[in-house]
Amino acid sequence: MVLFEEKKAPFSISICGTTDIVDVTGAGDTVISVFTLALACGSTFKEAAMLANYAGDIVVMKKGTATLSVQELKKNIVS
Repeated sequence: MVLFEEKKAPFSISICGTTDIVDVTGAGDTVISVFTLALACGSTFKEAAMLANYAGDIVVMKKGTATLSVQELKKNIVS
């Protein structure tokens, strides 16, 4: 993922997990949802993008349109 902000250099965020993707169905929905929620909770754009990237990395490892729990997100951020 790359974050573009006005008057700032692009910020590139690498994948957090494996490159062996199972299914990307719904991953974009997860990313934008987590990004928006993080911003609504007071995160910076950079923090929101990093959190959303973690979320996207998790759901692409699941078959079909997948959900993401807070516990899964916390576990992947810590590890």
